[in-house]
Amino acid sequence: MLRVSRSGYYEWRDRPLSGRAQENRLLVKYIEQIHADSRGTYGSPRVHAELTLGVGVPVNRKRVERLMREAGIQGLHRRKRSWTTVRDPAAEPAPDLVNRHFTVQGPNRLWITDITEHPTEEGKVYCAAVMDTYSRLIIGWSMDNHMRTELVTDALGMAITRRKPENDTILHSDHGSQYTSWAFGQRLRAAGLLASMGTIGDCYDNAMMESFWGTLQLELLDRKQWKTRDELANAIFEWIECWYNPKRRHSSIGMHSPVTFEALHTGSDQDH
Repeated sequence: MLRVSRSGYYEWRDRPLSGRAQENRLLVKYIEQIHADSRGTYGSPRVHAELTLGVGVPVNRKRVERLMREAGIQGLHRRKRSWTTVRDPAAEPAPDLVNRHFTVQGPNRLWITDITEHPTEEGKVYCAAVMDTYSRLIIGWSMDNHMRTELVTDALGMAITRRKPENDTILHSDHGSQYTSWAFGQRLRAAGLLASMGTIGDCYDNAMMESFWGTLQLELLDRKQWKTRDELANAIFEWIECWYNPKRRHSSIGMHSPVTFEALHTGSDQDH
């Protein structure tokens, strides 16, 4: 039917792959392993970064995109998340010391904090986290079945213990009642931290923290139904401490992980 001789067909079938085709086959194997190691989350930008920075394979990003597309490999796509904290209208807010300028020149100059929530079959898990904006490192976190003030003071306490900040470190938050409470203010003052709060109801005033929660939601929270609070809390702990901080690559810090970025730029030996 194809007007090809039997001998011609077998010659074509048994012909060795070209050098380019062999390279592509090897690259696809690397890509599949990197995608699996990323828990199925990496798209082509981070796969490309892992190939070039992690594995040391010089390859064009467009080639990676094409090979991933042909192999049916793709990353996750982010969805919008809802608000968690509730403002206390009677509380006295702190001034905005950040004004959406989240870029700093070293660690422990600007911390940001927020709360998120996610349901399980038992009920919701609430998580508070503190991030150092210099490296995107999560330096403190706390989880419970409520969102009272101790949730955020526990996360702040972990950050203070781990980082031992000097005076004048800024902690930026929204106007949630937990952050305007007397107990949280006392904890800040005792550690020599400066309180800062953005504009009411404006997610861009804490955009970096919103981005972190979006990543957590996309890569972990929404990928399955969680049976118990303990199951979800353990998964969040493992995701932060075993994946996000030490391994997950970020485009905003040169495609390094937070731990690697700090080690490269500060020689930091602080407890992560």
